[in-house]
This record gives sequence, C-alpha cells and structure tokens, in this order.
Amino acid sequence: MGQAPSAVVLIRPHRFAPNAQTALDNAFQQPATDPAEVVARRAYDEVTALAERLTAEGVTVHLFEDESGAHPDSVFPNNWFSTHAGGHVAVFPMFAPSRRGERRWDVVELLKERYRVQDVIDYSGLERDDVFLEGTGAMVLDHDARIAYVARSHRADPVALERFCTNFGFEPMAFDAADERGVPIYHSNVMLCVGTDVALVGLDRIADPLRRAQVLERLGRRREVIELSAAQLRGFAGNAIELEGSAGRFLAMSARAAASSRRSSGCGSSAAPRSSPSPSPRSSWPADRCAA
Repeated sequence: MGQAPSAVVLIRPHRFAPNAQTALDNAFQQPATDPAEVVARRAYDEVTALAERLTAEGVTVHLFEDESGAHPDSVFPNNWFSTHAGGHVAVFPMFAPSRRGERRWDVVELLKERYRVQDVIDYSGLERDDVFLEGTGAMVLDHDARIAYVARSHRADPVALERFCTNFGFEPMAFDAADERGVPIYHSNVMLCVGTDVALVGLDRIADPLRRAQVLERLGRRREVIELSAAQLRGFAGNAIELEGSAGRFLAMSARAAASSRRSSGCGSSAAPRSSPSPSPRSSWPADRCAA
C-alpha cells in the first residue's frame, strides 16, 4: 500500500453542528456564527460537492449518509477507522463520548464486500480504561517507511499507540507540539501531511529541537519537505491527503488551505498545489505541479 489511496469513505451529514465536547481541547475549532440550519446545509453541500469532484478526478467514493443529529463530527471517519495493506482494518477508541457513536459497522461491512478484508482489529474497548487513539487524526502514517508520526495528546495514548504500531508494523515517532500560543496540538494531521514525494509540516511547532531535527531527517529521506508557518497551519495547510485519481496522484485539501499555501509559497516549489475550479470549498491539486 502506497501513500495515495484510490478510494475514500465520506460521511454526508444532514444535521452537522459544532461539537462542544471536542472544542474543549481543539484550538482549531471556532464557534459557529451562522444559524444552525445554515451551518448544517453548508456542510451537507460541501460533502456533496467534494464527492462529485473526487469522482470526477477518478477516485472511488463510498458515500454514507448521517441523518441523525447525535454525531456532530461524523464527517471525520478517519478518526475511528483506518485501512491497511493486506486487508487489515483498525477501529479506534475515541476521546469524546459524543464521538463514539460515529463508529458504523455498515462501513466495515462495505469494506468486507468490496475489498479483501482479512481481519478487523478493534481497539475501541480501550475507552473503558480512558485510553484513546483517534486514528489518522492522531497519527500521520508513512506507509512506505512504516513510521507513525504522533503529536502527544490525550487523544493519542502511548499504550494504544504502541499496541497499534506492534500490530500493524509501524515505528512510533512521537513528539510534543503546540501552536504559536502554546496550546498543544490536538491532532497530528493538522500540522503534518505525508505524500509520496512531498511532506508538508509545521516543523517549528515541535517543541524539542532534537526531535524536530529527527522528524525532518526521517521525512527528508524519501521526499521533499515543505515547512509550514504557524499562519499556514491556522489556515489548515497541513490538513491534506494524497489520493490516486485517473490522471495520477494529487493532493486534496480545502480551498482555505490552498489559499494559505499559495500566500507563502508563491508557487515556487515543484510540489506546490495547482488551484482548482471546483465549486466546493474543498478542492484538489496534482502533487507534482504548480500552475496559476
């Protein structure tokens, strides 16, 4: 399995709303200023447009509906499950009680029907012991080098991390990281994206200089490393994923993240993104091109 999957699972929320529980430790989460029905409709429309755009790019999209109002963060299924080469699936323990109901076994059943699933390793029972590991939000996985990069937090317990890495054959590389105000980074994937040939990372958010150098060295062995500023991280420039479409690999991120990236890079790197005319606030770019 490479870094760029050719299929994704999307959850389309019918009653999306901010989650008060996750706001307690997520400094990237901002209070909604629009009426609830406007926020919900916007989220529904964004996921719809994203599914259409990814399909047009040649990515297989498995779209599930969430019609309940009980799971405000259901649009982030990567926090509760991940898939791995050899037909292995991991199911993760979630920190916020309001998020635990997001786990959907119809998603796992679809994976079994469409792909060769050999086993499902379920870590969700660790929640009873207050042990959490929120999937590929808490971890950023380098599938080629077999490294799990992790910003330490109560959403990434070292016991669960060690167990996952042992089961799935990853080397854990954990570090302390905080934003420019000193608030701990709650999820690693807001500060780091690992693609096949490029990595986007907020290196100066890593507190320990030695660990920072180690992360840079390991990332740089296989790919170009593009450092992101605190302002770019605040604009979600690190929150991206590489996918495989009909025309090859590309980076997918939000329009806000793309704008943040372009403001700093000036499109000067061969790995900088090309803008997309997608009507959705989420859009996608080839991983190896930069164009106006």
